[in-house]
Amino acid sequence: MHRDTLEQIEPVVLKIQASLQKIDRLRLPESSRRDIESILVRQVSREIDRALPWQAGHGTRTAVIANMIGQELGFDEAELHGLKLAALLHDIGLLMLPAELRHGCEALDPASYVAIQNHSRLGANLLEPFTFLREASILIAHHHEWWDGSGYPYGIRGEFIPLGARILAVADAFEAIQVPGVWDQAMRNRVAL
Repeated sequence: MHRDTLEQIEPVVLKIQASLQKIDRLRLPESSRRDIESILVRQVSREIDRALPWQAGHGTRTAVIANMIGQELGFDEAELHGLKLAALLHDIGLLMLPAELRHGCEALDPASYVAIQNHSRLGANLLEPFTFLREASILIAHHHEWWDGSGYPYGIRGEFIPLGARILAVADAFEAIQVPGVWDQAMRNRVAL
């Protein structure tokens, strides 16, 4: 990455890393720890929203959808917690991209598209050092893989894609679907389904 790009993203990324380090150092009973982790990761998610205003709230909405899918599939509390953390942070890698690619609006040339495809790997690498986010980082790394192997960044397929990452992919896509001319959320959800 160019130095000017690093100067543009470094403050937000450093702030997020500092917050995550504080969470990672907490020594609490498991039940309390999950609650605190959820609260503090939501705060980190709000930092992502401020840095990427064009998708503000996307992580939170994706987390709600992923949680519903996980519950339906019988996930236990620990699995749901990991899924929620991954959903809240799944696009954190976008903060590591050059500024011109973080706007989410323009059509992309092939090189820019390849750079954007790297955001899930970048996000996973950013989060992997934090013990409480290790499982979430795996889900984030693979949330753009496709069943047929044509996804990214690794091109893995089928059951090699972790189930949580598959859930995250569906929740992410469902939340991102825009239905032109439909403002009623219930109607949008029906069309998106």
